Amino acid sequence: VQLVESGGGLVRAGGSLRLSCVGSGFDPDDYNIAWFRQAPGKEREAVSRIRVSDDETYYAHSVKGRFTTFSDRAKNTVYLQMNSLRPEDTGVYTCAARYGTRWPEDGRGNPIGLANWWGQGTQVTVSG
Repeated sequence: VQLVESGGGLVRAGGSLRLSCVGSGFDPDDYNIAWFRQAPGKEREAVSRIRVSDDETYYAHSVKGRFTTFSDRAKNTVYLQMNSLRPEDTGVYTCAARYGTRWPEDGRGNPIGLANWWGQGTQVTVSG
């Protein structure tokens, strides 16, 4: 099993980036795919999640209305489209896969880091 992210980079505030997470070695229809990010000095947080079988999604409050996650089953790829980027969106973005229909959440309904597999991460830097 392998998850490979791409699409990170340096962008000015207000700009856009699209991250890709290509999976291999498993059937994504049986999984939830989440994007996590970690900023310097901060804890890792879930940004988005998609249940590939029915496209049910979750977004962190801080990115709602700006980020969109979607899948292309033919390409075994999950994307994270990030618009209206802010400096506080800077961090390492990592995709993760968890088998099953549900992803464990914390007390506020945010996915926690209990994944079966993780990608290597891609850096996103938003300049002010």
